[in-house]
Formats: sequence, structure tokens, C-alpha cells
Amino acid sequence: MDERDLTILLNLLRNARITKTSIAEKLGVSETAVRKRIEKLEEQRILLGYRAILDFKKVGLFASFTGIDVEPEQIWKVMNALKDFEEVFALYLTSGDHTILAEIIAESFEKLKEVHDKISGLSGVKRVCPSIVLEVVK
Repeated sequence: MDERDLTILLNLLRNARITKTSIAEKLGVSETAVRKRIEKLEEQRILLGYRAILDFKKVGLFASFTGIDVEPEQIWKVMNALKDFEEVFALYLTSGDHTILAEIIAESFEKLKEVHDKISGLSGVKRVCPSIVLEVVK
């Protein structure tokens, strides 16, 4: 990974729909070179996916960024269980207030609560701390 790879990644973070040609122009390289670098970053699992950013309220969805405190010896067991939740869109192992941070998106407030309750019931989970998204600003 070099400075060009980092530039590619930062451009994709800002706009996942940016064209490879646009990135190539910024870097002064060919579109093929950018495509090959992106493919390599995907193969190395550095670039894990592409996402849309939604205004949840406008489409009737409910979202939370949920801190999950876990017994240290159960972290990966819980993390692997959370990967299977359809409503969990992102998972982060963190330092700070919570062991795990999960982005959860559901079709109703009741479903969001149901997911939080389900997480609370996982073996090794000590505490679930949801922060409900009220507005998407950026």
C-alpha cells in the first residue's frame, strides 16, 4: 500500500460512485492502473465494500449506532454472531466506551428495539447502549 492507494481509498470514502477515470486524472495515471489497484485492495480485504448514505427519516427507516460491552473472552464469538444479523450494516472493534460499535438499520422502531434485545441476549454481552439516529447531517 502506498500514497496512490491511500488517495484512491480516500476518494472512494468521500464518494463511492466516483469514476475510476476521475481518480486516474487526479493521480496522473491510467484508468486501468486505478482499476488494478482497486482490485488488489479488494483482494487484500483493505477495501471491504461500497455503501450509500441515506436520510433514514425520508425513507421510513430507523438507525442506531450501538455500543456493545462484551466479556473480553467472548469478543469474537459475539462479533461473529453480529455479522449474521441482517440489520447490522457495520461492525467495529473499538477502544474507549464500548468494546463493539454496530451500525444497525431497521424498518421500524419496534424492529430496531427487537434487534437490540436480541443482542442483549447474546452470551457474553454485558450491556447494549443504542444511540438512535435523529438526523443525518453528512
